[in-house]
Amino acid sequence: MSSFFRARRVGYTAATLTILTTGSYLTLRAPHASSNNHGGPNGQLESLRRKIADPTAVVPSRGVQKKHLIGAERSNPLDILVVGGGATGCGVALDAVTRGLSVGLVERDDFSSGTSSRSTKLIHGGVRYLEKAVFNLDYGQLKLVFHALEERKQVIDNAPHLCHALPCMTPCFSWFEALYYWVGLKMYDLVAGRRLLHLSRYYSAQESAELFPTLARKGKDRSLKGTVVYYDGQMNDSRVNVGLACTAALAGAAVMNHAEVVSFIKEDGGERIIGARIRDNLSGTEFDTYAKVVVNAGGPFCDSVRNLADKDAKPMICPSSGVHIVLPDYYSPEGMGLIVPKTKDGRVVFMLPWLGRTVAGTTDSNTSITMLPEPHEDEIEFILDAICDYLNVKVRRTDVLSAWSGIRPLATDPNAKNTESISRDHVVCEDYPGLVTITGGKWTTYRSMAEDAVNAAIKSGKLNPANSSLTSNVRLVGGDGWDPAFFTVLAQEYTRMKVSHTGKVVPGIMDTAAAKHLSHSYGTKGENVAAIAQKENLGKRLAHGYPYLEAEVAYCARNEYCESAVDFIARRSRLAFLDTDAAGRALPRVIEILAVEHKWDKQRQKQEFESATRFLESFKSSKNAQFHDGKHT
Repeated sequence: MSSFFRARRVGYTAATLTILTTGSYLTLRAPHASSNNHGGPNGQLESLRRKIADPTAVVPSRGVQKKHLIGAERSNPLDILVVGGGATGCGVALDAVTRGLSVGLVERDDFSSGTSSRSTKLIHGGVRYLEKAVFNLDYGQLKLVFHALEERKQVIDNAPHLCHALPCMTPCFSWFEALYYWVGLKMYDLVAGRRLLHLSRYYSAQESAELFPTLARKGKDRSLKGTVVYYDGQMNDSRVNVGLACTAALAGAAVMNHAEVVSFIKEDGGERIIGARIRDNLSGTEFDTYAKVVVNAGGPFCDSVRNLADKDAKPMICPSSGVHIVLPDYYSPEGMGLIVPKTKDGRVVFMLPWLGRTVAGTTDSNTSITMLPEPHEDEIEFILDAICDYLNVKVRRTDVLSAWSGIRPLATDPNAKNTESISRDHVVCEDYPGLVTITGGKWTTYRSMAEDAVNAAIKSGKLNPANSSLTSNVRLVGGDGWDPAFFTVLAQEYTRMKVSHTGKVVPGIMDTAAAKHLSHSYGTKGENVAAIAQKENLGKRLAHGYPYLEAEVAYCARNEYCESAVDFIARRSRLAFLDTDAAGRALPRVIEILAVEHKWDKQRQKQEFESATRFLESFKSSKNAQFHDGKHT
């Protein structure tokens, strides 16, 4: 009987949502739809696109960017200085510079070194928010879904080489579940409207087993009735982040990683922040940079930045830990994910194919804020136990290739009277003159978050942008002119020249795996990497079983501000996230190539090895799968 009434409620709320969407769809979407048209003069946009897409364009070196920041003096300040080089910070820099503002950005570690590289890799519209909107008749939650779906498609369009649609399967163990999820996901399709990736659909138990062979059909007094498959987006998160930083640099922003704000400079006789003291963490030197407005995009660390302005600032961040593990590819088929909206303890669990492996997760628990968060063994075991309930294969700890923890910066507005609810939406505030803080939110909405932050900065500093936001129409470097068949150009036209163990240079084919990897990681810039592999004899693979080439290390050092071994193994490539054993084996060669590019001495090389080894241990490298003499241990 309770199921009957719940089913009636589904029907009622579906009808209600239909009325809401048909009556308010255009109203809700209007601001975002119009943002696609407010790109200022067409000439400005086209000039910007040509500048970013120019095949000969090279980002200014880190040294040049540092001089530009030093040159921002009190008499000639930047319009905006961004603190933080994650998705939001780099998004702010790109948005601001494309409006014609002078922009600087500093990041104390590397672009995407924090939360932005440790995400679930999904670009999602918020299907769970839709459920809340329906059952609570919450118009605010519905607006969040509309907005996220708009931005989901925007992220994929702006970085087509790094993002794609991914089908996600939801198993149903009762006919009520099948109806419930089918109706809910059809609503999701409806709300997506013109931003729909693909229509959701129902599959029988037999069809589901063919699509996802490792999915269990029976177990624990239940049997699979069928599955509902819907689509969300997936991305290579840190490479999107690095792409944002490099695109902002090509557009004219002075971006600098491994540069930390140690204090703020305040107006003489006043309280307004007018600049910052910055330490170059690679050289140890310090310098001042002046700006009309500082934007704090520190993610989980935004409170520590705010404390530099006011040591008594009320905290905004409620940190939450999300742990993920990586398993071999056979746990999930290529091109199909598995998402269970509610496990036995009420949490969401998923398994998603990603870069030739399987990502599984996730946890959601309170945590403390640290520079290098580590997953706990009990969290890893929780994920393994949770996915075990839905698979027909043995799930083993020895299959874990890598594990990581990320800190979600759930935010509260310090100016709000009621702080009972912690928002997963973003917060923009200026609780100290000249310091605009943007925090919270999620990867999917980074672009609109950045737009909101720049709008607030313009108001705070009384800035005069040349045009309104253009980022809804700007593709990231490597994305303009790219298409899914681009890898064939690399496979047909380039050879991987490599130095053998005997020192002899031998040719190797640019096989499909390597060509597809370069195409999807670098877009049209993949040709530049392939040219290095061919002309500089750097065509050898860095790790057995992975498509990463030696040429990528040299390319990233020259064109993507790769300043350390960890920068490469974690964020320019994703070896540390995919396989800690493979990353450790590639490390000596990565350091050797970077030493040539950056002219490191033996002492620096030793430091890099030790630092990278410690970093890998934070991914539980000593407990993860390892290979000795061809055997998996």
